[in-house]
Amino acid sequence: MFDGLRFLHWKPELRDDGILMLGLDRADSRVNTLAQAVLDEFNQILERIEISPPKGVLIHSLKEAGFIAGADISEFQEFDAKGTVYDSIRRGQLVLQRLAELPCPTVAAIHGHCMGGGTELALACTYRVASNDDSTRIALPEVMLGIYPGWGGSVRLPPLVGAPAAMDMMLTGRGLRASQARAIGLVDKRVEQPVLLDAAMTLLQRGASRPIKQRFMGWATNIWPVRQILAPMMQKQVARKAPKAHYPAPYALINTWRSTGGSIDKRLKAEAKSVTKLGSTPTARNLIRVYFLQERLKGLGGKDHGIKNVHVIGAGVMGGDIAAWCALKGFEVSLQDREQKYIDPAMARAAKLFEKKVRDETKRAATTARLKSDVEGKHVADANLVIEAIYENPEAKKALYEQVEKTLPKDAILTTNTSSIPLTELRTDIDDPKRFAGLHYFNPVAMMPLVEIVRHDQMDPATAQRLAAFCRAIGKLPVPVAGSPGFLVNRILMPYMLESIRCLNEGIPGPVIDKTALKFGMPMGPIELADTVGLDVAAHVGKILSEFLGLPIPAGMEEKLSAGQRGRKDGQGFYTWEDGKAKKPEVPTDYKAPEDLEDRLILPLLNEAVACLHEGVVDDADLLDAGVIFGTGFAPFRGGPINHIRSEGADKLKARLEQLAARHGDRFKPRPGWDAV
Repeated sequence: MFDGLRFLHWKPELRDDGILMLGLDRADSRVNTLAQAVLDEFNQILERIEISPPKGVLIHSLKEAGFIAGADISEFQEFDAKGTVYDSIRRGQLVLQRLAELPCPTVAAIHGHCMGGGTELALACTYRVASNDDSTRIALPEVMLGIYPGWGGSVRLPPLVGAPAAMDMMLTGRGLRASQARAIGLVDKRVEQPVLLDAAMTLLQRGASRPIKQRFMGWATNIWPVRQILAPMMQKQVARKAPKAHYPAPYALINTWRSTGGSIDKRLKAEAKSVTKLGSTPTARNLIRVYFLQERLKGLGGKDHGIKNVHVIGAGVMGGDIAAWCALKGFEVSLQDREQKYIDPAMARAAKLFEKKVRDETKRAATTARLKSDVEGKHVADANLVIEAIYENPEAKKALYEQVEKTLPKDAILTTNTSSIPLTELRTDIDDPKRFAGLHYFNPVAMMPLVEIVRHDQMDPATAQRLAAFCRAIGKLPVPVAGSPGFLVNRILMPYMLESIRCLNEGIPGPVIDKTALKFGMPMGPIELADTVGLDVAAHVGKILSEFLGLPIPAGMEEKLSAGQRGRKDGQGFYTWEDGKAKKPEVPTDYKAPEDLEDRLILPLLNEAVACLHEGVVDDADLLDAGVIFGTGFAPFRGGPINHIRSEGADKLKARLEQLAARHGDRFKPRPGWDAV
């Protein structure tokens, strides 16, 4: 069948029983992606199969790292620049449609990640089988890039699993485990990884019938009248989280599905046209930019960290959750505090995290065993990494470091999770400051992806490299920052938070302030955020940063703290909290927010971002944008603060700051650096 033909990326093997094993091993790449060269080879193979069909085709990965990670996003950027996005999408559609129309059964054997174009390829097969391994995830995450599946995924998935399940998968981008994929009918069988190929072979030889209920749902939820009923309901759900003005892709997906019927070719062309239009929007271009920013952070540290044993000192919310997360990710962890009674709540929270994240009871027991209480700090002597997470007091931290260094191994790294204290102040009495650094996590640890690696003037660059590699090993995104007060994220966030409280004191309702920030694209309003972080934490960090930044702290915080009203954790702050949710007061229907409210909130944040870039808090604008997006959730569709400034026009925004300064005070004066953005 393939006599005389050699392929760079695909490895075809025709078995004696007539089954064609088609393994993908993209050359010069750690993972499989469907670059154009890979698709072109695949198309050549499909042409040969059409001429001389085997008994069946089994598509699998020859990589250790998963099935197929999706399309090559860098190529999408190239097509966008050349204006050839539609042509490239149609090429991909036609290749996968050729797969779907082969005159023999086909099966995708899925182990590990199966994302985007990889899932679309699997959907074009007759059958799908997936491994039960924890690493297996099947997803269509294109919505995260401001588009939606464009190689036939949005056409094939709804009739396969039913429109509600299909839309949930495509609109959220969430990955499904093998069990979840089997439950909705996305895969025909799930098995243990060692017998994956055998199970796929059996499907080819014997076939599989889908349950009547699944077939009925696939048909009934996609007929014209039902689409007209379901589509508005879906749009209403999407609107709660993703405004159409900022994130048009979910709405375009729903509308295309709602309005397009008929032949497969007609539906594929409608999909291609819609996705092409989305690909040229600022949202898609910025979200794709964010994707590459994330990839840059992932690549900062490499793999070599030399860390096996982690010792965390301070079992409060941050320290305890850092310890639990490190244990979850495979490290041996010891957790120290003054008494066992301070460690016990952290161990209880860890148990809940492990129960949620580790479904296999045997593996959960092993994970639990990796986290140990250590009141006396005996495990410091075994540690490769010590993370100090006690209260924000320089003298207390220095006294602790003196004790730790008595038994700390010579090649171990000592770090602090301080959120605001300059490292030049903390490193003064340390024996070996070359191996001392900041490792600043964000709350909640399990959800926030960013970790700031805080540098100082005597730190060894190799220390930063090891810490960046460690961050990647625990699934976090590292960003190196200078050790000035507040570092990057807290420093940029503080002027925004302080101004929001000042607005509240002026009588602007908290819900109005929060709604204005949400409208701009922030993930949470600043008043609700202050309550969530804790007014005690906000006040402490604010005191340090307000002196450094020359920003006065608004009135009202101390009174609430004196009354024991720290926010969400006490049930009362700026808002009343019940069951972890804020009960916000009603706003009078005739209330009109000040016209400059959005500028008052957002421009101080942008102003401080410019100052941080000017002062070299991070090495470049891309790292700043990445840090603020992943550390604060800053409107991803805007591509980060500096990218947003450049898009809007630095001169225009600087002029608006000057207007605010004339109207509201010197705190709005443009910081140094605007002319260089």
